[in-house]
Amino acid sequence: MKKPRLTFDELVERANATKEKAKPRHIESHIQRNCFYWFGLQYPHLRPLFFAVPNGGGRNKREAGILKAEGVTAGVADAILLKPSGGYASLCVEFKTKKGSQRQTQKEWQKAAEANGNKYVIVRSFDDFKREITEYLGAV
Repeated sequence: MKKPRLTFDELVERANATKEKAKPRHIESHIQRNCFYWFGLQYPHLRPLFFAVPNGGGRNKREAGILKAEGVTAGVADAILLKPSGGYASLCVEFKTKKGSQRQTQKEWQKAAEANGNKYVIVRSFDDFKREITEYLGAV
């Protein structure tokens, strides 16, 4: 059975909800999942062009070696929107917690991406994401 779709207000409420029970885990993942869900509702025609880059996570040495040989690159943004807008070739999105900071490899990748005509943003909440996307796509 299909899950019922959330209304926009329910999505915003869920995206901005804080849990009091346990120490929050996977906060970046929670933000990212909500942002992708909202993006799919707002821009279904662009959804195939907005994708996550699964660069992180724990891997064994063999698998990490295979992925590196296949072209996995340290520091790549968490998500990329392959849609030119506002003079930029694409939008690169890095999801971080309120207190999260970029690793050196992420800073280097950001510099390279921006030097080659891409916009790079750091998103710390659903509201940040919504603002960045609507500004980038000119829907302000």
